Amino acid sequence: MRCTTLILVLLHSLLYAQTVNSETDGKYYTVNGAKLWVVTVGKGDPLVLIAGGPGGAHPGLRSFDPLAASGHRLIYFDAFGRGKSDTAKAVTEYTLQRDVDDLEGLRIALKLDKISVLGHSYGSLVAQGYAVKYGAHLSHLIIANGFHSFVMWQENDDNYNREIKTNYPEVWAELMQVREKGAVSSDQQHQDIYGRIPYGFLYAYNPEKFVPTGKKPYPNSFNTRLYYQMVGKDGDFIVGNDIGNFDYRKQLKDLEMPVLIIAGRYDRVAVPWMQVKYKDYCPQAQFVMFEKSGHNPQVEEPEKEFEVINGFLKK
Repeated sequence: MRCTTLILVLLHSLLYAQTVNSETDGKYYTVNGAKLWVVTVGKGDPLVLIAGGPGGAHPGLRSFDPLAASGHRLIYFDAFGRGKSDTAKAVTEYTLQRDVDDLEGLRIALKLDKISVLGHSYGSLVAQGYAVKYGAHLSHLIIANGFHSFVMWQENDDNYNREIKTNYPEVWAELMQVREKGAVSSDQQHQDIYGRIPYGFLYAYNPEKFVPTGKKPYPNSFNTRLYYQMVGKDGDFIVGNDIGNFDYRKQLKDLEMPVLIIAGRYDRVAVPWMQVKYKDYCPQAQFVMFEKSGHNPQVEEPEKEFEVINGFLKK
């Protein structure tokens, strides 16, 4: 979810990664009045991958590249306000519904009849919203370490903060000092303190698999202004705005396309006790819990996850 300063390191030798560069080997498409940067890897049936955040650009998803070797055309893109795509003149232009409608606009711009969609973390909100509104054009839906409702996102916040308070009490004490003086999540001082918590602490089964690469940062790899516009000014404690209102729980059972839900046993943001509720909300879905993964099974258990995804996309 909050991929603030870290781009996931690619740990395996990826078949296509050496030949497709996220910064140079793409193309702009105009969608709803904005230019969106699109990068394609492989050939075959189209699978559109939606990055997390909200505010993350697509390179963090390039760990899915090996799927291209199984005959899939992976379509990565920087959504409006992220990466190399256009940014808004006013932050109020950033909405969940805009992201959903932009996905449909992208499908049309790419001249595709039907697409499969994989939404990771926040990207799952866009994927589920697309399935509800534009399901006629959706072949397969993959919800990867996602969120079904604002209730689940609030639990993410609560659990995240419990873990910090318990395991990093000195950081928590400093955070409480600035909050008592009126600081909220979107204030830079608050963000700086939060940023001292290692990514792998809450997002990984094996934190050693998530280390800074030292590479040149991708342009606008995380749009903090967009993030706090969508989660609310104190969204790391109290979810508001779009993320404080979304709820797909009643609609999931009516989805007619094949649905795959991916969860990680050690995911401390898209928490397992909330993940398993998908079995009730979307009983027709295939649900897979990866036992040695956190928020990114595609990095921690890639062979197992890609086998599951490839089998699912054959349905």
